[in-house]
Amino acid sequence: METTEKIVEAYVRYIKGWFTIPNIKCKGQMEIDLLAIDASRPGMIERYHIESGVSIAGGFSKLNNEPYSDAKLKSRVNQSKQRRTLGYFAKRKFGDRGVKEKLKSIGFLPGKYKKVIVSWGWEDNVPVAAKKAGIELWDFKDNILNEIAYHTRKNSTYFTDDTMRTLQLMTKAIR
Repeated sequence: METTEKIVEAYVRYIKGWFTIPNIKCKGQMEIDLLAIDASRPGMIERYHIESGVSIAGGFSKLNNEPYSDAKLKSRVNQSKQRRTLGYFAKRKFGDRGVKEKLKSIGFLPGKYKKVIVSWGWEDNVPVAAKKAGIELWDFKDNILNEIAYHTRKNSTYFTDDTMRTLQLMTKAIR
């Protein structure tokens, strides 16, 4: 599991209070980054399929709405750029047959769960296209990290989770 995926899971688990299952293997060498269940409201359960695509590398940091191509994804020169497209997430991470089969087998039925992309920002045309595709966007730096910092500053809970504890110590150190 990548560091950013661990941070997203820590956010969902300890800040949101949701149940999580990370790194679910699917057919065709596919993997679901994170599944989460929000059972905080009596009689209502919300399910989330969360995929992280966080990059801080200059030209590849923001999620974009450029055309996605399976052929270009196979080309080493184009891989990074293709993985930053909304189409990559819609088609490969959420739309792959093996992923859909796995989700269905564990009760994540089509149309009954939310699809979320976590990114280090996005281009201006992405939110409308994402909404049209039924995908929520979560900003890693502006929302997740800031919310973790806010919550760890205001309470003194001791986290035994290594990721959350590290973030808590960092927040307290830079305060």
